[in-house]
Amino acid sequence: MQSAAKTPEEYLASLPEDRKEAMEKLRDVILNNLPKGFEECMAYGMLGYVVPLSLYPAGYHCTPNTPLPFLSIASQKNFIGFYHMGMYSDKELYNWFVEEFPKHSKYKLDMGKSCVRFKKVEAIPYDLIAELVAKIAPERWIALYESQIKR
Repeated sequence: MQSAAKTPEEYLASLPEDRKEAMEKLRDVILNNLPKGFEECMAYGMLGYVVPLSLYPAGYHCTPNTPLPFLSIASQKNFIGFYHMGMYSDKELYNWFVEEFPKHSKYKLDMGKSCVRFKKVEAIPYDLIAELVAKIAPERWIALYESQIKR
C-alpha cells in the first residue's frame, strides 16, 4: 500500500491508531541510529532513508534524478514492513541479522530478500533494528550498491 503523503509527518498522521505508535517508535529508532549523511524523505509511498543527490549525484540507476534508496518503513495492509537494501546486498550482514533475530524476538522471522515483515507490532525488535541501521554509513552503502550495479 503506497501512501500519497508528501511528508513523513503527514504519513504518520494518516496511519491507523493500532499502527501509529509502533511506526513512530520505529522511525525514532532509525533517526537516532542512522549514520550521518542519509536523509529521511517520502519514497515510493513509504518513509524512506536515502543517500541524497548532494552526496551521490549519480542517483538511483533506474531513475538517476532521484536519491539512492537505502531503507524504508511502511504500514502495509497486514504488516509493518522494514526494507533494508544493505541486507539484500551484503550476505554477511544478512546472515548476521538472521542469526541475531531469535535473540531479540520470540516470534519467527518473516523475511524476504530485503523486507522484514512484522505482523504484530509487539514483535518489532527495536534494539536489533537500531544496531542494524547503524552498521552501514552512506559511503559503505554507495560502495555496496556500485559493486552490485556494475557487475
